[in-house]
Amino acid sequence: MGGERIGAGDWAIAAGVAVILLVTGLSGERSAAAFEVVGHVLLVAGGLALAVRRRAPVAVLAVTALCAVGYQAAGFDVPVVAFLFAVYAAVRAGHRTATVVAGVAMLAALPVAALVSGLHDTGEAFARARGALELAWLVAAAAAGEALRQAERRADEAERTREETARRRADEERLRIARELHDSLTHQISIIKVQAEVAVHVARKRGEQVPEALLAIQEAGREATRELRATLEALRDDDTAPPRGLDHLAELVERARGIGLDTTLTIEGRRPDVPAAVDRTVYRIVQESLTNVARHADAATATVRIDCRPDALAIRVDDDGRATPDATPSPGHGLLGMRQRVTALGGRLHAGPRDGGGFTVRAELPVEQAS
Repeated sequence: MGGERIGAGDWAIAAGVAVILLVTGLSGERSAAAFEVVGHVLLVAGGLALAVRRRAPVAVLAVTALCAVGYQAAGFDVPVVAFLFAVYAAVRAGHRTATVVAGVAMLAALPVAALVSGLHDTGEAFARARGALELAWLVAAAAAGEALRQAERRADEAERTREETARRRADEERLRIARELHDSLTHQISIIKVQAEVAVHVARKRGEQVPEALLAIQEAGREATRELRATLEALRDDDTAPPRGLDHLAELVERARGIGLDTTLTIEGRRPDVPAAVDRTVYRIVQESLTNVARHADAATATVRIDCRPDALAIRVDDDGRATPDATPSPGHGLLGMRQRVTALGGRLHAGPRDGGGFTVRAELPVEQAS
């Protein structure tokens, strides 16, 4: 609250309370004039202190309390209006303990101040002090401050929830676009690029002139791949959408065969009921693996093996490409995405060259058993 600005409204309220206190003091009963000037100053000071009640609520609470006790002791039997305003402001700012302490201190100090003023005898002093404080008004001021504080807190929470919801929806849409680009468009462009490169290679090997259109397709495929990689670097892959899974692996295998990669699919064991996230991850691992084989491996064959166990799914994709155990694979976006997916599900992933040549991707995803 210390950062609150003091506005014209704050000064208007403070000045209004100061005038009310001063007028009440001048028109009411008071003791000998020895402390009259001091009483006037305290009446005005207690009201004007309210101008900074939002910047320093506890300090204003203390100042108004001291002023109230002071002008009571000076002989001015005036209700502690400024203190009630300060109680409201302090509770609204969340300083409930300080407010209770100040209230109890006032209950103890006002009877003494009334007695010191000489206006009343001991019994009347205590009675008039209770009337000046008006305990019910004190409780009402505190209750009003607490009610408004809770209302403001709920409003802030609602606003924060709206902002978080909007931000989450924007993130979900951004991630959905990223997944579609990576999981669909990149895969298709890779196939086009590989087919163009194979056609160019075959034509050159035969000594034939390569058509300009074919060279343009090859270059466009390379450029599109680079642009997609750059775009996807700014987006993060996650596990929240496309509805593809184990049932669609045969389509991936047929697609790989269509570009000249002899691919086989083997699914062993009794397929358990798997969570949607695991189902999607299996599909993406196989898709990314076959895409990498077609794009980089210069392989003739690839095998996809899914081992369905009671507590896990094991995925293995092998190829007979040119990778060797001495080669260090470059961790591209697809491999990193696979690793993130598997790790997020509590699984394990290994990807690297295998003995005898070729590349292998092995993953194991735990399957939670229904109780």
